Amino acid sequence: MQEKDEIIFINVSGYDRPGVTAALTGILAKKNAVILDIGQADIHSNLSLGILFQSAGRDSGDIMKDLLFKSYELGVTIRFDPISTEDYSRWVNMQGKNRYIITILGRKLTARQIAGVSRIVADQGMNIDDIRRLTGRIPLDEMERTPKASVEFSVRGTPRDKKQMQLAFLELSSGLEMDVSFQEDSMYRRMRRLICFDMDSTLIKTEVIDELAERAGVGEQVRAITESAMRGEIDFAESFKERVALLKGLDVSVMQEIAENLPITEGVDRLMQVLKRVGFKIAILSGGFTYFGNYLKQKYNIDYVYANELEIEDGKLTGRYIGDIVDGKRKAELLRLISQVENVDIRQTVAVGDGANDLPMISIAGLGIAFHAKPKVKETAKQSISTIGLDGVLYFLGYKDSYMNEQV
Repeated sequence: MQEKDEIIFINVSGYDRPGVTAALTGILAKKNAVILDIGQADIHSNLSLGILFQSAGRDSGDIMKDLLFKSYELGVTIRFDPISTEDYSRWVNMQGKNRYIITILGRKLTARQIAGVSRIVADQGMNIDDIRRLTGRIPLDEMERTPKASVEFSVRGTPRDKKQMQLAFLELSSGLEMDVSFQEDSMYRRMRRLICFDMDSTLIKTEVIDELAERAGVGEQVRAITESAMRGEIDFAESFKERVALLKGLDVSVMQEIAENLPITEGVDRLMQVLKRVGFKIAILSGGFTYFGNYLKQKYNIDYVYANELEIEDGKLTGRYIGDIVDGKRKAELLRLISQVENVDIRQTVAVGDGANDLPMISIAGLGIAFHAKPKVKETAKQSISTIGLDGVLYFLGYKDSYMNEQV
């Protein structure tokens, strides 16, 4: 009578060194064992290796004996757990459940942040399958520390209340100075191809129309209108007309001076370099002005710029604009248009902005991110970054520092 196959889980831990995995899997190979699952991690030179294998019942004893001797020789600890076919079947059935990626991001990583996220996941009846660090290793010297930290959770299950889970993450973020991204783990998340940015207060740390207004002597008036529009209190198109009219008579040479001294947002240089190296198409969709968008286009090799055109006569601004206003509705239309031109599924797109007029494009993009946004915008957007620079977008895309540093 033929012996039944057995399923055994082995857990290996100890000091990591080259050849450990090769030696242990080599023993399994000699007996033609089937690997049903395998996972390995290295934390501070300590190995954690798990292998779930299936073998003929007559071979299991010899395999475990040989693994035990080899682990002693390698200086690692090994533990064996038999798995019943019923337990294995339940595990296989669990793999069909929804999978999500949770990314936490901040200036530093604390136990309270990890504990808080883990508790919310548990309260929703979901299970954490994997945790990996995306940012580089942190030196003990405060002066040498990286100004950012990010960890990614792979989570399985269906949230009991997805909306409540998002609200819990938002509340946790504000209390612990971190950002939390909650995304479905789909093929589209791993294949983003188009990213669209707002310009003012996103790629640059200012509102250009406010800079122009200062030179025109109407700074206070224009700033008040701008802030109200960004909070969504007044219609963007109407506020735009009012602000542009106040710029009448300003000499066009002022625009060049402002462009050459634009304050670039933290992380933009790194973000642009990585995005171009990995093949992203990049667009600026701005309620600002094409003059400044084109300046950034040349600086960063950006593919598309859509913004507003100021009318100029005799070297001075007329207080009017040319063409249609690029407002929130138009930004969403342009995102769809560019994705069609580039043959990119809308679920493969990313949109990033800070104002209420960015919400339409943020809401339709595969990944919409509110960046250092007003409270109303942050609450409406599914994802937000408020703790670090714009290169935080890269961690929400799943990139690790070790990979990005090679690209840059």
